[in-house]
Amino acid sequence: LSTRISMGFIQAISTSLRSTLAAAALFSTSTSKSMIEVAQFPCLNDNYGYLIHCAETKETAAVDTPCAKTYQAELDKRGWTLTHIFNTHHHWDHTGGNLELKKAGVKVYGPKGEANKIPGIDVALDGGQELEFGGTTTSIMSVGGHTLGHIAYHFGADGNHDVFCGDALFALGCGKMFEGTPQQFWTSLKGLRELPDETKVYCAHEYTASNAKFAASVEPGNIALMDRIEQVKKLRAEGKPTVPSLISEEKETNPFLRCDVSEEIRNNIGVVAGDSDETAFGKCRKAKDNF
Repeated sequence: LSTRISMGFIQAISTSLRSTLAAAALFSTSTSKSMIEVAQFPCLNDNYGYLIHCAETKETAAVDTPCAKTYQAELDKRGWTLTHIFNTHHHWDHTGGNLELKKAGVKVYGPKGEANKIPGIDVALDGGQELEFGGTTTSIMSVGGHTLGHIAYHFGADGNHDVFCGDALFALGCGKMFEGTPQQFWTSLKGLRELPDETKVYCAHEYTASNAKFAASVEPGNIALMDRIEQVKKLRAEGKPTVPSLISEEKETNPFLRCDVSEEIRNNIGVVAGDSDETAFGKCRKAKDNF
């Protein structure tokens, strides 16, 4: 059974903090649906920062905190006051700004399985729990693999679907398997793949162009993939982000969501008769690591 926690609420990519702040001023974007607004902006070298704002309650959540100064600049620009921090996992480029941003009234939420590694954590979350956010609900998903306790935040109760998945799933890729197992990571990715096709995937890094090269190497016969790669090249040439993507796009073109359905991928990564789907995923992840 799910556990409900009630609360009032919750690209030019730069190579230095100074250029990141400048880029944020030029390239931050905002998407508004219902009473929820998502602001996206570059952080550090290749991270994306996200702020989720509820217009009705005036509450704002940061999804991860790569850089406190960049987040505060975005908050100030928009006139928003931070009230919550939602961490997806413990890596420094996702929690580094927690303590600086944690002021009076700001609560830090993070994965229960990594609670001892999340600076300033107040509320530990596990897969299956739900958080009330303004007039909608976010469901907590267990997406371990990149790290053991990694979680994602899925907003979809009002019919508009967004998932903030940290380093679990990327556009045309997935995170490195630092702590988990192929079985755990494959189960996590299948769970994300089962989200509605229209779900927007807000991942944490602009890795798409690099991921595209590997994807093309293992599935060159995928016409949808080739078309998407051209779109990625165009966006990056114009200094625009390739994130968010859609679950439907990832299902059609992301090799890590296709290693159980694409014979071309399976042949190119060395899957043999008798290999399980999680073994196939593990081979796909290893092939990317060595690419």
